[in-house]
Amino acid sequence: MGGTFSFGRLAGIRISVHWSVLVIFALIVFGLAEGRLPQAHPGSPAWAYWLTGVATAVVFLLSLLAHEISHMLVAHRRGVGGDEITLWLLGGAARLHGEAPTPAAELRIAGVGPLVSLLLGGLFVLFTWWAHALHGPVLVVEAMAWLAGINILLAVFNVLPAAPLDGGRLLRALVWWRTGDRLRATEAATGAGRALGWILVAVGLYESLTRAFAGGLWLLLIGWFMVAMATVEGSQAKLRELLRSVPVRQAMTPDPLTIPAGTTVRDFLSSPHWRYRHSAFPVTDPAGRPVGLIAVRRAAQVEERDSTSVEAVMTPFNDVPTAAPDDPLAQLLPALDTSPARRALVLADDRVVGIVTSSDVSRIITWLSTSPPGTGPGTGP
Repeated sequence: MGGTFSFGRLAGIRISVHWSVLVIFALIVFGLAEGRLPQAHPGSPAWAYWLTGVATAVVFLLSLLAHEISHMLVAHRRGVGGDEITLWLLGGAARLHGEAPTPAAELRIAGVGPLVSLLLGGLFVLFTWWAHALHGPVLVVEAMAWLAGINILLAVFNVLPAAPLDGGRLLRALVWWRTGDRLRATEAATGAGRALGWILVAVGLYESLTRAFAGGLWLLLIGWFMVAMATVEGSQAKLRELLRSVPVRQAMTPDPLTIPAGTTVRDFLSSPHWRYRHSAFPVTDPAGRPVGLIAVRRAAQVEERDSTSVEAVMTPFNDVPTAAPDDPLAQLLPALDTSPARRALVLADDRVVGIVTSSDVSRIITWLSTSPPGTGPGTGP
């Protein structure tokens, strides 16, 4: 997802924030500090309204994060890896390194998020009642009530049967279970997402022109995001289906040149590696096992080249996607797209037997898109 920036890691999971979250944060703070709080409880100093607004917005974002972490944890338990969560306009997205293996797994992964939001809403209802019973600060009580309502609303909105909402995943699981066709199920969910998105755009446009400009603009923005994300999700599903029968070995460059970990940056750059037409090379230990990936561009930024080894500036092995030669290429795509290295190492018996780049995948896609059925790269003997 473009327009994001990293916010650190939590339990090994990278937390990214889309620019739209900043808009949400500002709208929440402003709406509470200048609207709901002073209207409900006039007479407090302005700084109290703004401080409560900021604190409430932060807790709301943490609620979104809890929603997405629940998706990631259940996905891991169901054998679907993932290492990044992106918060954005409609809540967030957990980036998984594969797809749910069964409709039942898809149902559990998708359903846990709204359930967590609903539980959080219930907890904030209890906190509101408790704070009110103890005659707590009125602004705190009002903030708790707002958090209760917004989490319950988030749970209800997210179960609408339209991608990219969790309800779209639930719809996908149901259609997949009924038809046995994963692609057809995805098309149903993304089609519903685009339809709902365009409805929200139309309603938002009408509201903006005839009634409430701010509320209409909000619906317009949400609808536009839904249409865009559903379209992207549908395209990615078709791409995965196209590559499902293609093994990684069909796309990889076999037997790439490897660089010993102790090689100095100067020796690495002075060797004629350009003959291999690569811009990055696997780095191996003395036993021949891969320990990372060294990019020519990164090595060229080193000043002390005689005293610096490629191991010191390489991308560590744990940050480089890996696959086996017979793994489906489609399974590798999510990791390849999110990796800063933009390439993956192909391993057999802890040895590098190939390397796959985004360009290699694009080449396969071009052939599959233009070749007659039954003649693509994955159909040969």
